[in-house]
Amino acid sequence: MSDLRLDATQLDRYSRHVIMDEIGPDGQKRLLEGSVLVVGAGGLGSPAIQYLAAAGVGRLGIVDDDVVERSNLQRQIVHGDADVGRSKVESAADYVAALNPDVDVDTYETRLTPDTVGELVEEYDVVLDASDNFPTRYLLNDHCVLTGTALSHGAIYRFEGQVTTFTNDRNEDAGDEAADPPCYRCLFPEAPEPGTVPDCATTGVLGVLPGTVGCIQATEVVKYLLEKGESLEGRLLMYDAMDMSFETVDVLANPACPVCGDEPEIESIEDASYEGSCSLTAD
Repeated sequence: MSDLRLDATQLDRYSRHVIMDEIGPDGQKRLLEGSVLVVGAGGLGSPAIQYLAAAGVGRLGIVDDDVVERSNLQRQIVHGDADVGRSKVESAADYVAALNPDVDVDTYETRLTPDTVGELVEEYDVVLDASDNFPTRYLLNDHCVLTGTALSHGAIYRFEGQVTTFTNDRNEDAGDEAADPPCYRCLFPEAPEPGTVPDCATTGVLGVLPGTVGCIQATEVVKYLLEKGESLEGRLLMYDAMDMSFETVDVLANPACPVCGDEPEIESIEDASYEGSCSLTAD
């Protein structure tokens, strides 16, 4: 732990953290020194950004190449009516600045690509995937597996959401008894064909749904930075807002996984295609 000291204002701001045995001043210092890359400043990214900033995570990177549309405002709560037409990353950064001056925000008004993913991810402790498309999810997964970077995954559809965490902590010295953790490709080996999964613009989405899912993602990231509690690694949490039910299912590592399996076919980002079905590069 560094010699960072909480000043009087910070002790007041984070007092409800500081008085908790599980966090305390040292835990709050850990959050202030932590960094999170949030990919997507939309429905999932908005509540995640909001609560990570409020918790005092000291550095947030926000990646999004889109602008705010009025139809976003039903669920993307870091943007307001006056932000329509603005860059989402600029709007989100202004929201964070007004909420918590302790937080530094780096904005990346760009689409995540194989050429940019490395230089962006390497700057941060953990990645929160709030994207809305399969190519980005597979690209983030593969890079995070290859670099050992923790990744929080969330997704939504109409009234349903899912969350899991991939720590990508593969200890080669742990012995045969220690099971390797799964990755996104273990959970979803192949993306559906383009056009077969409708998006929010086509099917709609309950406005409060991404708030629940994004907050769970933020919770997982905060616990990871604090090194406290049990994560969702190896479990997929599924939420049905219509039934108000939560269910978890086990997610096991796939020995045949092309990126984290016993004989991986993806040993660098160049080994896979991240367009369309996110498949391996054809020989």
